[in-house]
Amino acid sequence: MKIKVLIADDNSFIREGLKIILNTYEEFEVVASVNDGLEAVNICKQHVIDVALLDVRMPNMNGVEATKLISEQTKTKPLIITTFDDDEYILDAIKNGAKGYLLKNNDPERIREAIISVYNSNTVIQDVVMEKIKSNLIDKKQESKIDRSLFTERELDIMALIAKGFSNKEISKQLYISEGTIANHITSILNKTGLSHRTQIAIYYLTGRVH
Repeated sequence: MKIKVLIADDNSFIREGLKIILNTYEEFEVVASVNDGLEAVNICKQHVIDVALLDVRMPNMNGVEATKLISEQTKTKPLIITTFDDDEYILDAIKNGAKGYLLKNNDPERIREAIISVYNSNTVIQDVVMEKIKSNLIDKKQESKIDRSLFTERELDIMALIAKGFSNKEISKQLYISEGTIANHITSILNKTGLSHRTQIAIYYLTGRVH
């Protein structure tokens, strides 16, 4: 079964280029390509779309606003793909339910992997984007601003490593505990904070803000 993809970008050259690239992979079916966020939302509501690739700056409705409506009203997983690595956009897109944030200057294989990863309920955020978040949000003392009393020491250790971009496998090696145990701790952290995925945990750990 193919992954059904929507492409939303107001630049026709990029939009059609992405469509051609994705159609060369047998995993994907590009259901629609549109040039504004409002149209993207409407198509996601009317059709089965697995992953929506959304540019940030579009007419009628930008990608961040479209992400919010798509997350709230459909089962589609939004993936922001853009030339803009603006911190404000990154944070807003993730808060609005984006499952990933990817810059357009990636090679096709990286974009392919990101779509498949998001389809499989993972979160994709490029190192360069995460570094930008960190450099702008961490204070000079590099201290977390969260209420540490809410969490166990082990949960705090795991959150700190997630904020550094470590995968569960890497955390497992660092803390000498199984990936299953780590997953249980992450579930506990998500329940305590009301967050929905690990990228939000990283931002929460660095900023102390849930919303």
